[in-house]
Amino acid sequence: METAVYSTGGQELRKINLDDAVFGLNINEDLLWYAINNELANKRLGTACTKDRGEVHGSNTKPYKQKGTGRARRGDKKSPLLVGGGTVFGPKPRDFSYKMPKQAKRLAIKTALSLKAHTDTLKVIEDFDVENGKTKNLYGILNNFGAIERTVIILNEAGKDIERINMLKRAGNNIPWLSFLSVTRLRVHDLFYGRRIFMFETAVKEVSEFYSAHQKRRNTLRGVQA
Repeated sequence: METAVYSTGGQELRKINLDDAVFGLNINEDLLWYAINNELANKRLGTACTKDRGEVHGSNTKPYKQKGTGRARRGDKKSPLLVGGGTVFGPKPRDFSYKMPKQAKRLAIKTALSLKAHTDTLKVIEDFDVENGKTKNLYGILNNFGAIERTVIILNEAGKDIERINMLKRAGNNIPWLSFLSVTRLRVHDLFYGRRIFMFETAVKEVSEFYSAHQKRRNTLRGVQA
């Protein structure tokens, strides 16, 4: 698949080829749904907690005698039927996270990238810097592409450019609809719901090499087992 590389001003510079094994897959909607729900479940804190009648502070004695009052029978003040009593079947702290097979996770990421490439939502942009981490400089670049909605920028691996990457992220901290992803830390949820996906030119090559390497290793292992 061929796509254009754009400058920070929005002009087309040249053409590059996208790896069909990463950006040219068929769209598996069920897999995308599964991966997105997995990421959302893993983000849940699960800290909600209520007290049952055994944990509520209060006396265990009967508030009044059993008979002769004309009122309902009460065992103690901690009954769930009384104000201030315990909660019946209330939530307790729990872990909502679960593991997703690595191969399925990688396939879901490649499917999300393919979906954005097919819908022309994914744009490859030349690597750029934001001097002094100024938000207005980064906002001006995004504005050249008309990006004023949910946007994702896929960065190359930091390596020796960690200071440049940090300045870029600093510039984007004040833009609420902007998020950053790295090549090895892609999230299906952000890719799927992103209205604009910008990928650094160097990140395109790194993504292709990273996911192609896993696929080649898998094919090699299959050959050995066979």
